[in-house]
Amino acid sequence: MVVALIIACEVGFWVLLALGLAARYLLKWRRTSVFLLLCEPVLELVLFAVTAIDLRNGAEPGWEHGLAALYIGYTVAYGHYTIRWLDGHAAHRLAGGPPPPKAPRYGKARARHEGRLFARTLLGAAVALALLQGAAWYVGDGDVSSLRAFQWVAIRVAAIHGLVALGYLIWPKKDPAGTAAATPEAAKEREGARR
Repeated sequence: MVVALIIACEVGFWVLLALGLAARYLLKWRRTSVFLLLCEPVLELVLFAVTAIDLRNGAEPGWEHGLAALYIGYTVAYGHYTIRWLDGHAAHRLAGGPPPPKAPRYGKARARHEGRLFARTLLGAAVALALLQGAAWYVGDGDVSSLRAFQWVAIRVAAIHGLVALGYLIWPKKDPAGTAAATPEAAKEREGARR
């Protein structure tokens, strides 16, 4: 049941997002759009409540409970970022807005961008770890090995992403000569390096 709910929450996320953006840019219903986009966190609350009820009713903690915690952590950390990113693209494509800024590709600007993404991953991992620890305490003396295994998954994902972000900091990718910078921030950085 929990796995089906995770899938339903993911589908619901994209359906609400599409409806919200369509209401905003195609129908020009700004309030309806805001309402639809604010319904997104309700999906995670429902998933959290159903998972807790499932454990309270005596379900043996399994991989599906761990996956639910990771999913909630991911959506807490990256949900708003994803909505904002898609909103920028929808504004450009559907409402004639300016093209959304691209992520920097080179130098310190790219390292800062990767650092910000890593901070989101840390937030997601922290939320997942807290939920999994809460579930382990809630279960008490039962077998919580699957919950502990998913805690290690969250830690490993954060560590791997941290190494990737650190790699961009230590070995920044050089801007090929003659190409334009991807962002104004990168252009300023290039101008400072020329002086």
